Amino acid sequence: MPDVAADSRGRASGCYRGAVAIRLIAIDIDGTLLDSRWELPARNRAALAEAARRGIEIAIVTGRRYHFARPILDQLPCPITAIVSNGALVRRPDGRTPVRHLLSRETARSVLAATARWRDSAGLVFDRPGEGQVVFERIDWDHPSRRAYAERNRPFIREVSPLDAAIDEDPLQVMFNGPLASMRDLAGVLRTSAGTAHCSITATEYASRDFALIDVLAPGCTKGSTLADWAARQGYHRDEVMAIGDNVNDIEMLEVSGRPVVMANAVPELLERGWAITASNDEAGVAEAIERWTR
Repeated sequence: MPDVAADSRGRASGCYRGAVAIRLIAIDIDGTLLDSRWELPARNRAALAEAARRGIEIAIVTGRRYHFARPILDQLPCPITAIVSNGALVRRPDGRTPVRHLLSRETARSVLAATARWRDSAGLVFDRPGEGQVVFERIDWDHPSRRAYAERNRPFIREVSPLDAAIDEDPLQVMFNGPLASMRDLAGVLRTSAGTAHCSITATEYASRDFALIDVLAPGCTKGSTLADWAARQGYHRDEVMAIGDNVNDIEMLEVSGRPVVMANAVPELLERGWAITASNDEAGVAEAIERWTR
């Protein structure tokens, strides 16, 4: 772990002792790059532009699927490597897809079979253009957050009943969302079901909103595994990678980076690990991290 000093607010400050130049910055979107109003602070935008000008590769590493991340990517004033769907897909600025980890359709069917009582919260995500990228059995228009998601992503969504019938190719993921306790129960069922052994399970939790997301991905697929693979492909040493995140699905990404940085608004599981802490997402913490630790 790099040596850093701590300021009076408990955040890490100063430079990493014996630090090498950063060549790749990996940044989560929600709770990290965006503020609590889901807007991109101007200071973050400027810091990314300056880092790119200095030759640093910028990777947005998110649980969002690619087209749901695009409105954010399009606001950034520099080329972006998009690592989306919690590591299932890598898309380059020119639109090429050099990395794609698909969940087998057999495993996807087993996941749906093992989680029948959560069917109203289940969806399938495919790597395809236009309608049918996301498939639900039924959209619950009375549920505020699900209605909002469906409205924002209407051009890409399809309803198919039963949901299993939509599995006509290997998906990127099976996804679930709902109250925290329910999603933790679901994750427990998935981890103990023999039919779901060949997959990776990633959770994103928002305790203050009593809301969680569970993504079922190809075996071994996480933000961290894909980031490590991408860094190796690009010829970057671990110490040349900085990662910035705020939630439990960022843990592996932070672990594989030489300079893990945690947002001040991060979940306790991250804040307690002794990693450097930057300002909150409402204080442009991404910009602060770039300014402190990439010079």
